[in-house]
Amino acid sequence: MSSAPALVARNVAKTVATGDTSLTILDDIELSLNAGDSLSIVGTSGSGKSTLLALLAGLDLPTRGHIELLGNNLASLDEDGRAAWRAARVGFVFQSFQLLAGLSALDNVLLPLELAGVRLSEARETARKLLAQVGLAHRTAHTPRQLSGGEQQRVAIARAFACRPAILFADEPTGNLDGATGAQIIDLLFALNAEQTTTLVLVTHDEALAGRCSRVARLASGRLHA
Repeated sequence: MSSAPALVARNVAKTVATGDTSLTILDDIELSLNAGDSLSIVGTSGSGKSTLLALLAGLDLPTRGHIELLGNNLASLDEDGRAAWRAARVGFVFQSFQLLAGLSALDNVLLPLELAGVRLSEARETARKLLAQVGLAHRTAHTPRQLSGGEQQRVAIARAFACRPAILFADEPTGNLDGATGAQIIDLLFALNAEQTTTLVLVTHDEALAGRCSRVARLASGRLHA
């Protein structure tokens, strides 16, 4: 495992305007995460976990401070440049699945591979293999509305790992699932993460899920406490 940092945040803050004043959501965030590590960020609802995840992944920019992801300062890129860079190196799993309703499970997993320019025959083979790994070999032709919540999240996990991301961000990945289904999803997430030696950052309010990571940090009053 490489000791090079996959993620560095220094003096990061995020404020938003509220009328004539500003609201500080995050302040003085300091974080360093080595390649291959797993980190859970725990906090109550409204603590700013999703905002922090968006900043770390380059989906949003901080008001102050510096974030370096996989050796790149994403603030030096414009929005299109950040999107293109993320597509090649970063995976996401969201609480709300974010599948395309008009596409089959296979095509949802296939999409990032096609966008990355992978040859169609190779992309289909990879997508089918990943769906089989998450237990959906028999559901490849089904659209999201024909799948249960747990099955949709399995498709989302397969899609997230399709391009073998160097780092994966997960935002409350079990938040819309019952306990038993959520436990199965987490087992799948960590199994694929170990297989691909991906760096993992997830936000959650679930202490059991947080405990599966090698590191736990807590977000309170806009500050991160290791």
